[in-house]
Order: sequence, then structure tokens, then C-alpha cells
Amino acid sequence: MGRVLLSGNEAVAQGAWEAGATVGVGYPGTPSTQALEHFATLPGVHAEWAPNEKVALEVAAGASFAGARSLVTMKHVGLNVAADPLFTIAYTGVRGGLVIFVADDPGMHSSQNEQDSHNYAAFARVPMLDPSDSAEALAFTKRAFEISEQFDVPVLVRSVVRLSHAKSLVETGARIDPPPVGPLKPDPAKWVMMPAMARCRRADLDTRMEKLSAFAATTDLNRAEYRDAALGVVCSGVCYQHVREALPDASVLKLGLTFPLSVDLIDQFASRVDRLIVVEEADAYLERSLRALGVQVSPSGLPVAGEITPGAIRSAMGLPAPVLREKDHTLPPRPPLMCPGCPHRPVFHALRKIKAVVTGDIGCYTLGALKPLAAMDTCVCMGASVGMAHGAELAGGVDGRPIIGVIGDSTFAHSGITGLLNTVYNGGGGTIAILDNRITAMTGHQGNPVDGITLQGRTVRELDLEALCRTLGVTRVRTVDPHDLSATENALREETSVEDLSVLIFRAPCALLVKDKGSPYAVDEDACTACGACIRLGCPAIGKDERTGKATIDVALCVGCSQCVQVCRFDAIVHTGPACDLGEV
Repeated sequence: MGRVLLSGNEAVAQGAWEAGATVGVGYPGTPSTQALEHFATLPGVHAEWAPNEKVALEVAAGASFAGARSLVTMKHVGLNVAADPLFTIAYTGVRGGLVIFVADDPGMHSSQNEQDSHNYAAFARVPMLDPSDSAEALAFTKRAFEISEQFDVPVLVRSVVRLSHAKSLVETGARIDPPPVGPLKPDPAKWVMMPAMARCRRADLDTRMEKLSAFAATTDLNRAEYRDAALGVVCSGVCYQHVREALPDASVLKLGLTFPLSVDLIDQFASRVDRLIVVEEADAYLERSLRALGVQVSPSGLPVAGEITPGAIRSAMGLPAPVLREKDHTLPPRPPLMCPGCPHRPVFHALRKIKAVVTGDIGCYTLGALKPLAAMDTCVCMGASVGMAHGAELAGGVDGRPIIGVIGDSTFAHSGITGLLNTVYNGGGGTIAILDNRITAMTGHQGNPVDGITLQGRTVRELDLEALCRTLGVTRVRTVDPHDLSATENALREETSVEDLSVLIFRAPCALLVKDKGSPYAVDEDACTACGACIRLGCPAIGKDERTGKATIDVALCVGCSQCVQVCRFDAIVHTGPACDLGEV
């Protein structure tokens, strides 16, 4: 106990632990990942990564049903996956408190779309809390468990990237023992959502929402701050911090409970200011809600997409704003690239060579869409690669080119299995490439069912991908070492030349997991012909001498994977050897 520096994610985990939560389940996704990772380090809890967010919420719902307080964590697009159980759990309600932590990503720093999860709260009719800093993230999470049990409903706690990853001082406290929920009694009318019972629970949810609306009118989670009456600002979450910095004299209605909204509080605030605006990110949820209540809202002039900053708020208000340093267009661009030694690189190198149409997926390998590899044509959502490959085949193909769905091991376990089952069931063909790098790499090296690494280090079995694919009905299943460029290309050419559905499993560990790096390679300038073949691999360790046009290798970055050696036809890339004088190479 005491004052400590915590990120918003860590504070949510601390708040759940202090509230007596004993079960934590989630799926890693930036910017939410560290919440469950931190929860897993705290004493007296069980924490686990689920294959996907739907399963995570269902596991937590089961724990709640059994009487335990449970935390579920995910990013905004994960809430799409979890929406199916969420909407019905709002009907059934809870026994032990059930809190769902969702982290939105305005500006799409690490996401394929921009969503505002407030809309899910209103759609599913479950309360949502919006902390504005780490201290509130801890306090609001604790309150969320109380609200969940008080009103018999799951509760959403929303964050955004600036809250999840920024750190501020937090006063931590002791862990409590939640009030006992009593023995479980058979109650199908509450827990079994067949239509006749669901209709009754729908009406019961209306009653609970009325009570929550009354609670919203009096809770200290909302706060009106009256200053200059010329301008009033309605905001929530981290936007409150931006408003206070940008408009220190403005009156502010800070909404910590953003669904349901307090009509009386909003009306009272609006009546005491001359002009009212709403400051929010990603969507106009609050502004639409206020207008629906009949509140006169003036246009803010803020952008409708991306993150809000104090400077943007001041500019929208016609006030002087900090002048940001202009971008230096003379500097070369620095696009994201796969790491040196990444096992995904040879696969995309081969896919480009065979001119494949590639339906891609979510993961590090999505970078295969960028130059110089430029070998991915689509990326929509987790698991979509498999279904889209099948759909493209149904459409008659694309210009006679081979169609290949590319998906990672963690993403395949998340939502690719059912897509593959669908292709088998409907007699589809084509080729699916599973890039098995033995980890969930993009979000920070979390375990998954394929590698059998659990969040808290429990001993479990790895998923046998080959056996699973054959069990689903795929007769052609091959495992290839992607670092062998010839074998990779040959396997792709062979499997795309047959009509039967095939699965290629390219298995090699993520380069960042390989502890014993090979000795680096260097370029023999006399042998190099400046053909550019090695440069087209897109390895960050390989560059070009602007004077001669010949390749160069940064031996400090090279991990000795030998991928570039295999594409060089002139033996110009040579092994330095552990005792070699690099200056003489």
C-alpha cells in the first residue's frame, strides 16, 4: 500500500485485485494487453489468455455465475468478438461482479479501425465508466465491481491509448473480501435464456436500467465544475485532462459514468452556461446523446477522427495553440519492417515471386503488405484471411493467379479454425499458410494455445496444428522451415498447383525469441553486382551504398539467419565468422 506510479492498464489490474477479483481472462490487444499481464502477477488470482475475446467473456461469466468477481480485458475490436455473450449477459445479470475492461484506440496507432465503445454500452444496455487518469482507473474499477453486483449487470470500464500507457501516481490499498453471494440456487428464469425466459429478463433489464438512471443522477462518478459561464464543456475520460489544459477557465461537466447518462445533471449544467460544446474522441456518442435529450449543443469544430489534443481544442476555439515542429520532408521515410531474421519474410518473398493473390490477417506478418515485399492484398479482421480466400475461389479466382490465405498461429486459434472448417465443409480448395512463429508476437510475446505457454506459466499441452487440420478434413498438410527459401517457394508452388485444399505450416520461432544468434554476415564488395536481390527482402540490416549502388549489411543488426545468402546468386554475402576482422571483409 502507498503511492506508486502506475499506467492506466496497471491501475485497472490493481483496482480489480483490491476489489477482490480472483479470475482474470482476456485476449492480448494493444492498448489493453498490460492490464491482464499485471493482474496475473498479483497474489491470489487466476489469470489466463483465452483463444479469443468471446471465450474470455464466457469464461468470466461462468466464474461470475459461480460467485467470483471476474475481470475481462480486450481492445475495442475485441469487444466486437465478445458482443454475442455481452448482449445476453446483460439480460442474465451476474452473481459475482463482472467487469469488462475495453481499451479504445483513437488515431489507430495499432488497430485496423477506430471505434468508440460507448456505443456498445448503450447498445447492450450496460453501464460504462470512463476514468481520466491512473488514479481514477483504479478507483473506477473498484466501483465497477460494486455497481455490477448492486444492479445485477456486467459493467464496462473504458480506456484509450493515452490512459492505458501513460503513468501517474496512484494510492494503492488493501485487498478486500467481497461480500458473500450466498449459495447457488436453481433459477432457470434468470440464467437460461430461451425465448420465454429472455422476454422476462428483457423486462427486468428495463427495471435495472431505471435504477441505474436514478443512480447516475446522484453518483459522484460525475462532476460539474463551474468556472466561467461563457463556455461549458461536456467530456469524459482522458479528454477531461485535455480540456482542463486547453481551457482552464471553462466550466466542465466531467462524466465518469457515460452510460446511462444523468438527464437532470446535464440539463442543470446546460442551463448554467451560455454556450455548451462536447469534446470527445472517435465518435460523437456524447454529442448525439445530448442532442437526443434536447440539449442545445454548439459545434466544437474539432476533428471527427483521431486523437484529441489540447492544441487541437485551443485551435478549434480560435485560441493560440502551440506551434508543432513541421515535418522535415527531406528525411527518408521509416516504415515499419519485420525484424532481422523474421521467419515470415521468406514466405512473403516467395508469395511475391509466384504472383499470388494473398488474403492476409492481423499480426506482424501484415507488414508483408508493405514495400519491398508488397505481397499481401487484403487485411480486414482476425481470421478473415481464411474465409476471404475461400470467397475469392468461389468468385472464380483473380486473373488466374494462385489464391493463398495467410494467417498466424495465434490468429488461427483465435478465429481461423472455423473459417478452415467452413472451407472443408463446403468443398473448397485453395491454400492456407499458417505462419507458426510459436508466439503472439505483435502484442508483446504472449503465449497462445499453439505454443502452450500460459499467462501464469502453467504446464499445458501445445495444440497440434497438423493433427487439427487433418481432423477438420484437410488431406494435404505440410510443415516447412520458412528459413529454407527454396523449400518455402517449392511448397507454395506445389500446393497451389493442385485443386484440393491444402494447409502449409511455416514453423520457425520469432526472431526475438532466438537467444543464440548466428554470427553476422557482410557483403564482399568485389563480388557484389548491385543486383538488389538481397535488398528486396526488406531486412532492416541490409542497406545500399548510395555511391556504388551495392548492398551493405549492418553487422550490429544482422542475426545470421542466412536468408540474404540464399537469394544472392553471386556469393557476395559472406559469413564474418566469430573471429573475423570485419574491417577486412
